[in-house]
Amino acid sequence: MLKPVTSTASTTQAQQATVGAVVAAFLEQCGVQAAFGVISIHNMPILDAFAQRGRTRFVMARGEAGAGNMADAYARSTSSLGVCITSTGPAAGNIAGSLVEARTAGTPLLHITGQIETRYLDQNLSYIHEAPDQLTMLGAVSKAAFRVRSVETVLSTLKKAVQLALTAPTGPVSVEIPIDIQQAVVAMPADLSPLPVVQAAPGADALDALADALARARRPLLWLGGGARHAGRAVQRLKALGFGIVTTVQGRGIVAEDDPASLGAYNIHKPVEAFYQRCDAMLAVGTRLRSNETLKYELKLPRPLYRVDVDAAQSGRCYADDGFVCGDAALVLAGLADRLEARGYRADPELLADLRHTHQEVVASLHDGLGVYSQLVQQLQKVAGRNFNWVRDVTVSNSTWGNRELRFFQADAGVHATGGGIGMGMPMAIGAAVGAAATGSGRKTLGLAGDGGFILNLGELATLVQEQCDALIVLMNDQRYGVIQNIQDASYGGRRCYVELHTPDYAQLCASIQLPHARVQSLDALSAQLEAAWRQPGPFLLEIDMRAIGSFKTSFSGPPVNKLDQIPALQPAA
Repeated sequence: MLKPVTSTASTTQAQQATVGAVVAAFLEQCGVQAAFGVISIHNMPILDAFAQRGRTRFVMARGEAGAGNMADAYARSTSSLGVCITSTGPAAGNIAGSLVEARTAGTPLLHITGQIETRYLDQNLSYIHEAPDQLTMLGAVSKAAFRVRSVETVLSTLKKAVQLALTAPTGPVSVEIPIDIQQAVVAMPADLSPLPVVQAAPGADALDALADALARARRPLLWLGGGARHAGRAVQRLKALGFGIVTTVQGRGIVAEDDPASLGAYNIHKPVEAFYQRCDAMLAVGTRLRSNETLKYELKLPRPLYRVDVDAAQSGRCYADDGFVCGDAALVLAGLADRLEARGYRADPELLADLRHTHQEVVASLHDGLGVYSQLVQQLQKVAGRNFNWVRDVTVSNSTWGNRELRFFQADAGVHATGGGIGMGMPMAIGAAVGAAATGSGRKTLGLAGDGGFILNLGELATLVQEQCDALIVLMNDQRYGVIQNIQDASYGGRRCYVELHTPDYAQLCASIQLPHARVQSLDALSAQLEAAWRQPGPFLLEIDMRAIGSFKTSFSGPPVNKLDQIPALQPAA
């Protein structure tokens, strides 16, 4: 039988601690400086230990969904483990969407959820806060999910969970800890160190074959995805040999986006597709070649196409490949650079001249399509400088320009809702800002959101203020689901429905929670308001009144569609 927490002297001895304190101490050994969540009766022993030990900042989110997004962005922007702590049942269900996003993005995240007392578990008693078969639900949205079943297995389970979360392909791992186990008193373990994380080494023969193949190419490109974010040093070596660089949205910043060898994330534009056909090899690294970045797998990529991934099952997916190397991206690219450098390999220098011309063409086209909002993009870039976090929600502005501009310069400086779910941007900005404070990176966080998604997690504005996050949120307010309206115009015969939104008066709302706010109704006034907002420490909401300013010159109507995707006009009923 588990020993309950008491106030006896034995529990106050240095070597005695609750299991909740063991959890807190282990996370400290993992280098976790901040965690996110909502306090509940089913996680209080852990959070009480956080408060008593005083070594891990706990950010009090207003909902579990927002807390999951915060932990996700913290992990991405600090290149470390994110931690989120929730209650069981409905609370664990609330975080499911955030875990789907973290899994899509490959974010190393530890989700610790409470659970009801072990003696009542799985008995269909309708016990408060119990969700039937919760572990299966968590397993479906996580890389893995575990239930702690005894005091003796708490630490070993957590060690395994953290190791799995950090092992490529990285992802979120959930752990249920029943409340009676959290409350139990044990001797503090002597060994709280996390397990080692092993990188998958490529085979020498596979590297030799890849080097042989690429040595024949004169105009090679590297396509870098999120799985290559830690491989920047090896990428620099290949860039020095003349490789051109193109990235997915997740791969942005592996090479600074003002580097002459970088095409950035401009990978689906017509001039880029034409440029690809003037290249004679592509090496795609740590990428799933996702539908929205390949025109639903119809983008014509250079041939031969070689791929590198730590997951062997990715070979042949989405595109047939002409060669595949299984292994960690950094190890593969370093091994490739060794071999090509030894051969004295150099790519055709005209490749990068062609790449720069193509880049200038697509950037000019993008800015032309923005119309008056080109001024907003340029001024945001000017004020943000080079050391900032760029966090974006799913909104017309991000799909139009945010996923390609603003340019940033570190691989962990960009965070966006990879899975396409709206409403995650503002809590992600909180997580990134907390991460910047924890690591001392000096980065101010710049967030981008649309009014439709912004209101989903509106309660997290209170978290933003309470935590005094150093973040400027740019709210693009057109009082509608803009991208849905554009899709209706493009594919539904202009039949608009369910897109107009009643939105708050953000000046009044912000005043009520002591959040500094300014509304821009003319871009002539943008420069002064933007600079003042950026200089002010702490949180700030800058609202761009798109109804007053107007629309983009070119409308964005969602991912590419095929003719079969077009929706015919409805016929009246007979």
